[in-house]
Amino acid sequence: MTRRAVATLLFAVTLGGGAVALPAQSGFGVTPMAQGILVVDHSGAIPGGGGLTETRLVQPVLMAVAHGFGNKLGFIATLDFEGATMKGGELTPGAWGEGYVDRRHPHTTVHELNVTANDLLGHLDGAGRLSVTIGKGFVPFGTDDPMSRPFVRYPVNHHLSQLLERAVATLQYDLGPVTVEGALFNGDEPTQPSDWPLVRYEGRWRFGDSWSARATVRPLTGLELQGSIAHVHSPESRPGAGPDADKTSVSARWDAVTPKGERYALVEYARTSELTGFFVYHTFLAEGLASRRRLRASYRFERTERPEELRLFDLFRTQRPSPDNSILGISRWSLHTLHVAYDVFLRERKLTIQPFLEGTLGSVASVGGGVFDPAALYGTDKVRAFSVGVLVGWGMRGHRMGRYGALAGGMDGMPGMSGMKM
Repeated sequence: MTRRAVATLLFAVTLGGGAVALPAQSGFGVTPMAQGILVVDHSGAIPGGGGLTETRLVQPVLMAVAHGFGNKLGFIATLDFEGATMKGGELTPGAWGEGYVDRRHPHTTVHELNVTANDLLGHLDGAGRLSVTIGKGFVPFGTDDPMSRPFVRYPVNHHLSQLLERAVATLQYDLGPVTVEGALFNGDEPTQPSDWPLVRYEGRWRFGDSWSARATVRPLTGLELQGSIAHVHSPESRPGAGPDADKTSVSARWDAVTPKGERYALVEYARTSELTGFFVYHTFLAEGLASRRRLRASYRFERTERPEELRLFDLFRTQRPSPDNSILGISRWSLHTLHVAYDVFLRERKLTIQPFLEGTLGSVASVGGGVFDPAALYGTDKVRAFSVGVLVGWGMRGHRMGRYGALAGGMDGMPGMSGMKM
């Protein structure tokens, strides 16, 4: 663990603790948030065989969520310092994306930066609310970002179930229990923490070359049903020369706060098709949380397929942009993850210190043909991973990252807040 990593965590918590909302009479309020997780990760199946243990500071973020003019205007800024604290990625069996494999890639430094204009029609549409969000952030597709969920280790399906760090314009309409969203964004994904979305490349617009649509229904208090589709142009080639991806996601989410503690559950299915169906990847995930006083226990099962590509000399990396015929096959990861944590609250419950243990058991198999052989690459087809660490956070309890407008829970009294890991 480097001095720079420790300093980043201390700076995040100090800034979070020192910042305050502006007076209510100003018509403008700012909610500061901060988080960092010091974790020791061990994986018993790494590329090349054997095991590996590493210490990292992960998810070190500073956030500011602002609102003004009677919540007619909203603003979110999120800085992520993983480019400094977890260079080379976080050891995560099954993870892939942005040129990393079996490691979770560091997110871009400017993770979110957008503004939302809420209820544009005012009383003209009665109880309906029309909003527009513009900036860099999450695309309205799929389920909550894993940072907003009870586990530290990201699931394998992160790049199948979420679209993030894009330049995106979202139109949203909310009426009663139904919210519909549509968005235009750039298809390219970043390849390093300093990257910005490509709005235009060599005279061609990348912004607007991709689109998504999502419908969210809340039939009962605490229950949320979601369905979404997306077309992503050339996500793995920033110039736009790669294959397109067509994505589908459906999910059901439930949470509640009971006299016995918090309860949370999520079930999701997602599908990504590339090259008009030549490569298809499926994922099914179910997870849940139950808390009792300060003790929290969470369980997750997922079965996710991912592409197996040619690797570089560093077996944790693949080439970006991908060369033609780089996919060697498809692997299926079947994983069980258990997470146990203990909450310590300070300063009126705004500061959370949460030591935790997390373990993953499962297997990996080759599916659908191809030359990929997990036993040859890892020396085994069994997955064994273990993590121990401590989360320190300020003000982030209940924040669902990537939800804007009427879905920005916690800003306008919406339910559905107990799934946060803190």
